[in-house]
Amino acid sequence: MPEIFDDKSEHCIPFLLERLKAHQAQHGDDPANTPPFFLGLNGVQGAGKTVLVSTLNATLRSPPYSLAVVTLSLDDLYLTHEDQVSLAKNNPTNPLLQHRGQPGTHDLPLAQSVFASLRAGRQTQIPQYDKSAFSGQGDRVPVAKWETVNGEGQEQIKVLIFEGWSVGFRAWDEDVLRRKWEDAVRRKESDPGYRGRLGHVRFEDVRKVNEALKGYDVLTDQLDALIHIDAQDNYFVYDWRQEQERTLRATKGIGMTEEQVNHFVDGYYPSYELYSETLRAGAFKPVPHSTTADASPEGWEGKQLRLIVNKNRRVQEVVKI
Repeated sequence: MPEIFDDKSEHCIPFLLERLKAHQAQHGDDPANTPPFFLGLNGVQGAGKTVLVSTLNATLRSPPYSLAVVTLSLDDLYLTHEDQVSLAKNNPTNPLLQHRGQPGTHDLPLAQSVFASLRAGRQTQIPQYDKSAFSGQGDRVPVAKWETVNGEGQEQIKVLIFEGWSVGFRAWDEDVLRRKWEDAVRRKESDPGYRGRLGHVRFEDVRKVNEALKGYDVLTDQLDALIHIDAQDNYFVYDWRQEQERTLRATKGIGMTEEQVNHFVDGYYPSYELYSETLRAGAFKPVPHSTTADASPEGWEGKQLRLIVNKNRRVQEVVKI
């Protein structure tokens, strides 16, 4: 079983408290009229997001901060099983949309409604998703079982932690997307050691995901800060996912085979290849090729923290963007 070790919160907590303070000052330092602070947390699958979320949650809930916190995972916003099956059937030749994961497989209207409800301080039900349903294909948990926050007698939520493997990704303009895809295809054809997946998929398949990703800007643009757990090599995700499944098989007797894990990660990997670049440069940074070049033209500096980790998930470098 992989060692659970937290060397990330010591960097993230000071950053988060600093951004929280700025957020409160921006709204007149009046808790009653200060909207919740929205924190995005991106991390390559298996990089240690879960442990970090737990630590951040516990810290913010404890004195002297004593803030009501709720966590929303991008994974909990997947389409229902029925809608995912329909999406796959409507895109039969696109391997990126045959199972949950990529942009386009989430319920964006649901995500927007949750964000809007939390921002307004209204009673809000937090979606939940069961990945084990339908033999691992997954399905949404019935609404009656969702957690309710901001209800009568409950503390008002002051911090939302929105976490997921692609939180903060920004779509490319089509001409840039095509150049990146063509470059990957050339590398696949000329380099026997090519490990990527982008060069193995068709342009129209990648384009479909990129178009869907543009819709996620409505969430990214609402974030007050972003923490990015980055890998020195994105390819580590294959080993990290294998570790997770070996642990599942050892402890629960269930889990994907090595071949199944590799196939599963293959479905995600083209997006790591495409969108890690802009995330590393800064998700809030206005750039000419961005679909939301004017999303936050001022005040974007200092809103993002990037932790670069090695294969053992240990922090090697910290970059404030």
